[in-house]
Amino acid sequence: MIFNGEMVRAILDGGKTQTRRIMAIQPEHSEMGLRRVIDSKNGRDNGKYFWSQSDARGLKMRSKVFGCPYGEVGDRIWVRETYQGPLFDYEHMESYLEDSSKFEKPEFCVYRADGKPAPEFYDADDNLHCGWRPSIHMPRWASRLMLEITGLRVERLQVITLGDICKEIGCGLYDFRPATYGFQVWENLWKSIYGEDGWQSNPWVWVIEFKVVPNVQDNPA
Repeated sequence: MIFNGEMVRAILDGGKTQTRRIMAIQPEHSEMGLRRVIDSKNGRDNGKYFWSQSDARGLKMRSKVFGCPYGEVGDRIWVRETYQGPLFDYEHMESYLEDSSKFEKPEFCVYRADGKPAPEFYDADDNLHCGWRPSIHMPRWASRLMLEITGLRVERLQVITLGDICKEIGCGLYDFRPATYGFQVWENLWKSIYGEDGWQSNPWVWVIEFKVVPNVQDNPA
């Protein structure tokens, strides 16, 4: 899961414990309701969701069955962020060439969220470079943050409470005086990521609650 630098800092500080992500499958109209599968014939769909509509003939499925792409409660998510690495002193080049996997660890990376300037480094042809690698290209081994899902629900974007805004941004209730300021901050933050239409459409979102857990990399691929 990708987080920008501001949100990574909020996670590291312990204030951010929620994230909202737009659901890929939205209802066709407001009369539809979200249902959860609890007794499927093959068992594979249990715990997944579908949009439905009720009429005089009963409940009708109006979408395919889908699950949260980020997992369920108890699952773990590794964080992607802007970074650079592996970086090491030239004296370690021979060791790197012998076995580069020894340097594929977070300790050999730097992260933009930490506020450091873009690092300078030499490539294999001794050309000097300076810059960051986009979060989308971060491999598993470079990730320093692991999150465990502690809660999962679905709701409309704009029904968020002030308390949940604090959990999203990583701040305290007293940081917003008056309270309406908090909702404006949340609206502006969402628009900066998803644009004006992304706010006005008031989409259904996955509300994912999490906690930071040890970053154990059993499978660094």
